[in-house]
Amino acid sequence: MIDRAGLATFLRRRRESLQPEDVGLSRGPRRRTDGLRREEVAALCHMSTDYYARLERGTGPQPSEQMIASIAQGLHLSLDERDHVFRLSGHNPPSRGATSDHVSPGLLRILDRLHDTPAEVVTELGETLRQTRMAIALTGDATRFTGPERSLGYRWFTDPTAGAAYPPEERLFLSRVYAAGLREVATLRGPDSKAERLAALLREQSEEFRDLWDGHEVGIRPTRLKRFVHPEVGMLELNCQTLLDPDQSHRLLVYTAEPGSESHEKLQLLAVIGAHAVP
Repeated sequence: MIDRAGLATFLRRRRESLQPEDVGLSRGPRRRTDGLRREEVAALCHMSTDYYARLERGTGPQPSEQMIASIAQGLHLSLDERDHVFRLSGHNPPSRGATSDHVSPGLLRILDRLHDTPAEVVTELGETLRQTRMAIALTGDATRFTGPERSLGYRWFTDPTAGAAYPPEERLFLSRVYAAGLREVATLRGPDSKAERLAALLREQSEEFRDLWDGHEVGIRPTRLKRFVHPEVGMLELNCQTLLDPDQSHRLLVYTAEPGSESHEKLQLLAVIGAHAVP
């Protein structure tokens, strides 16, 4: 059963405790009060200001699990805070660990500050949970996919367009990376895991994947230097730095170019072109 008063108080206190810079927003010269405005939180949570305001007043409908997950992410809640707000809303908290889509506040705080850098938060199955604007400009919006297609590894073997952003001569190696990586995760998580179900789907749908899977390769690691083919600016060579959240098995991938290099100039051009350059 929903605790409307408890939910309203918790949301209001959490909103008032956050500063604009905590969530990647500009404070602006005319801000007179501490904390975030309701309309700012609503935008972060991808909902209308009226809907969010009704929740804070304790007069709104019972929010769905999807709505609560969005609120937990928008307010940069910790896992304990996320679980608490789920229970206040009358829902059981979702699972933690490798199957969770909840990005930790620490990773979000870093991501929020990478305005001019391609960066993304991905799961161990290659599902993109968050991207910066520059990451969308570089490779497209990878958060729009649903079901098995959320995994880049799945799309790699089932969607002929998935490899368009990578040089043709590297695609066989990347196929080996994805197959070997999925085998390692499936072995780690067990026969009833999401990784094993994903591997079973790919064995049914992709001959290339079946051949690689039957090879039982493990330990094939991607190179730190990534090469991307962009339709507007051409080839970019970017260094990939990885920050791991061990509790959630999420990775923050940050792509940077060598200062003064041709790729650095292309990144600057990509920033001007904007995210609309890639559909």
